[in-house]
Amino acid sequence: MASFSLDDIRAAAERKYGSTDITFGEDVVRLLNPLRLPKTRRDALLSLQEEMSKDDTDQAELLAQAIRTIAESEKAADKLLGVVDGDLAILAEIFGHYGESTQVGEASASQG
Repeated sequence: MASFSLDDIRAAAERKYGSTDITFGEDVVRLLNPLRLPKTRRDALLSLQEEMSKDDTDQAELLAQAIRTIAESEKAADKLLGVVDGDLAILAEIFGHYGESTQVGEASASQG
């Protein structure tokens, strides 16, 4: 019979569904995997992603809101967004890296 401790399961979840960490200067913002977000924040992220697909939306503002939604710390997210200063290309790259890292976890989960 297989036996696992809750600590084993937590460690496995962190490996599979860990954060995407963005370092800037001395600071780090942790962007949490959607599966690790509370339901209200997952729902907010889904809503923002739906808004992004519509015409005539402010993509930079929506990406900034998405980063605030997925960030572990609102203060760290605000610091990062202050440094980025609305640069849509950088915001898109941040969210792109986040998307790639979360898809890896989701793909791994569906294989088991």
